[in-house]
Order: sequence, then C-alpha cells, then structure tokens
Amino acid sequence: MAGDFKDIHYTVANHIATLTINRPDKLNAVTAETLREIEDALDMAGKDPAVGVVVFTGAGDKAFCAGADVSWQREGKMGRVGRMEFTPPYLTFSRCPKPIIARVNGYAIGGGNHFAYFCDFTIAADHAVFGQSEPRVGYPTSGPVVNYLVRVVGHKRAREMWMLGRKYTAAQMLDWGLVNAVVPQDQLDAEVAKWCDELLAVSPTCLKVYKATFVEEFGDLLGQADFLRRWMVPSDYAETEQKEGTSAFLEKRKPDYSRFRGPR
Repeated sequence: MAGDFKDIHYTVANHIATLTINRPDKLNAVTAETLREIEDALDMAGKDPAVGVVVFTGAGDKAFCAGADVSWQREGKMGRVGRMEFTPPYLTFSRCPKPIIARVNGYAIGGGNHFAYFCDFTIAADHAVFGQSEPRVGYPTSGPVVNYLVRVVGHKRAREMWMLGRKYTAAQMLDWGLVNAVVPQDQLDAEVAKWCDELLAVSPTCLKVYKATFVEEFGDLLGQADFLRRWMVPSDYAETEQKEGTSAFLEKRKPDYSRFRGPR
C-alpha cells in the first residue's frame, strides 16, 4: 500500500508504515504542501488496521529535515503571520493513534527538530545535528511548537535551544532527553527495526491508550499561538525583521537585526 504523493514516500510492509520526506536536494526542507502530505500519510497510517508502528524519516544520509524551505518561505507563501496553511506538528503527530519513531539520519533543524521531539520515540545516527533556526531567520514561532519542548528537556534547556539558535550533537540530545538512542549511521536501520519489533510485540490497544494519555498531558498548551502572534508581532514584521532573516539565510550572511532595536 502506498499513497500518491509528490514530496514524500509512503509505504507499508510487515505492519510498519514508513514515511520519508523525499526532498534530499533541499535537505528535506518542507513546504506547506509537504506538511499537508505528511498529515495525510499519518492519517492513512492511523486508520490502517495493518499498521502497528510508523517510522518517520528523510531521504539520504545528510538530513532528516532541515526545517522550512526558506526560499519558498521568502515568496510569502509560508511563515507569514496569520492563519496557518497546514496543521502544526503537535496536532499532526498526536492525532495518529499509532506510535511514531523519528529515524533521524542527519540535520534535524527548525521544523525538523520539532518533528524529532513530537514523535513518540527518536532514534538518531551519531552524525545527526539538532537545533532551532527560527531566531536566526526571523520566524516568531509560538505556542506548543515552542513550549512543549519544556516538557521534554526542561525550561533552561528549552530556552537555550529556542532563544539562541545553537546546534547540538545527537549525543547531547541523548543526554538532554530529546533522543532515545544514538547509534552509528550503519546501524541506524537495525536499531529502528529493533524498536519496531518491540512495539509490534505488545498490545496495540494499550499503545493507543497510552499515546492518547500522553497527548492529553499537554492539552493545556493548545490555543496559545494565535494569541501570542496577534499581540506581540508588529503588523509590518514580514517586511522588516523576517525579510532580513530570510534574505540573510539565502545570501549566506549573518543577519543584522540591530536596526530593529531602539537606540541606546
């Protein structure tokens, strides 16, 4: 069984649904269309009685997902302040009743890092790199996409990751609790298969109930993003700070946000 998708590959075999972002030339960076396809595939997996576990990954060995496709974002189609064109990851991943394993095979940056910490389990190759790019490219993400990370790694670590935009190794993320296991690249598939086998060996109903219970735990975080954006983001933001951030990224230079701060 496979879906008819453009940006992803979706297959089912041996009770395992594998969802692969297939944009390796873009380091598996996503557009709103990619995100819609991911949502559709996870919905298919959740409704398919033959599927017991989902593996979520990216094509190639350089990137799991490098976040939003900034060149596409620059055109004003994604990342703008206002109504989203897609379902955010905390809903996309939580609505699928099957356990989801993030198979992190390289860069997990920005949205890719979101995927890594919203999946139920995260297995990483030892060369994987994690981090948030949003403060550097001027994208004011808010709500559960940000604050759910507190539930995973704690307040101080979450603030460090989101507010500084640093990059971290797989070993560091294992130490922080964002990753469940780290293995050499050539052992990644075997490690993921081992976790799949363990999940397929236990009661599927129990897994469904446990996942729903874990999802319920962060229900208090929902509904915050629109409020924060409405009151804290200037109306001209897309043409000022955000434009500087995305332009700097595409031009491979350091962004200059100094002019957006008041005089000393």
